Amino acid sequence: MIIIKIINLLEAFKYPFKAPKKLLYGLLLLVPIFGWLVLLGYIVKLINEFVDGRYDEPIDLYLIEDLKLGISIFLKALPFYIAYSIVIFVATYVSETLGHLIAFLLAFFVIPMLMINFFRKQTIESFFEFYILNVVKDNIRDYIVTVLKQSALEIVFAILSIVLIGIPATILTSSIFIANFYGRCVEQKRILT
Repeated sequence: MIIIKIINLLEAFKYPFKAPKKLLYGLLLLVPIFGWLVLLGYIVKLINEFVDGRYDEPIDLYLIEDLKLGISIFLKALPFYIAYSIVIFVATYVSETLGHLIAFLLAFFVIPMLMINFFRKQTIESFFEFYILNVVKDNIRDYIVTVLKQSALEIVFAILSIVLIGIPATILTSSIFIANFYGRCVEQKRILT
């Protein structure tokens, strides 16, 4: 049985620097569409490593394999993002404040968990498995701490973006805490039952 430990802020901060050459993967951001899709595929694989509790060092990038995965994930995510856009548009049409409130609540409580679930299962349906949000409801305090740690890490790397090191570091730690939460609260419990 695999026990997935809670990752702390210092471990998450050190993670991208365990293999400094892999920070160069961030240069793919400069290649429109192709580079972005390669990075999307890479991030999906990286997040699955986090869900499994593996934080040894960033995994290797495989250009063609990651590109194929990135294209697949992008296309499969479109129905969810279209539905999300419609919900936000309708809410904003009713009231701008309501639109902002719903966008915030979805971005904080809904989308991160659904996104990890989607990256894990890689099916269109998995982005609409709203029952997964019961894990957030049942572990709300732990989830809020998780999101705050993710935000703190992003702020640190945003500051480090001044010297350009923060941009690729952000890519390599994208959703590291949410994936860890998902691994502990969804995957580990699934294995135990």
